[in-house]
Amino acid sequence: MIDHLDGAVIPTGFDVPVEPLRRAAHYTGEPGCIAEARSFASLFLQQLRTEWCATIGRPADGAVLLVVSELVTNADRHSQGPYILELEGTDKSVTVSVYDSSAAVPKRFPRDPERIGRHGLEIVHALADELVVERVPVGKRVRAVVPLTD
Repeated sequence: MIDHLDGAVIPTGFDVPVEPLRRAAHYTGEPGCIAEARSFASLFLQQLRTEWCATIGRPADGAVLLVVSELVTNADRHSQGPYILELEGTDKSVTVSVYDSSAAVPKRFPRDPERIGRHGLEIVHALADELVVERVPVGKRVRAVVPLTD
């Protein structure tokens, strides 16, 4: 950023791009991993509030935690091995990425209030601005971008 003081241009040093906050955690699939992932995400959001001065209201906080729960639960249920949760955030959004060893692309089923279960991706799709599934050399990555602002 450049301040203008009486017509003079003064470099302030704040024009350097700031990197998003990034954190990752590895889970084995043992009982309790989903709760650990939610706790990890909660600490991440607190750090985002502190380091980025992000204003994260209860709805956005809940949305991020729910997306983490759904994506980690899917990885836990459908992969044959460990998975990685990666979070990247700014004051505008949090990107939740989950890597697992299964190459099977998850299905998003049509809305059906009568169906029991299989609503995970439907929920994530409703909460995220963007939802992408892509194959990676050892399986797949599911990435959801959750907005922090209305």
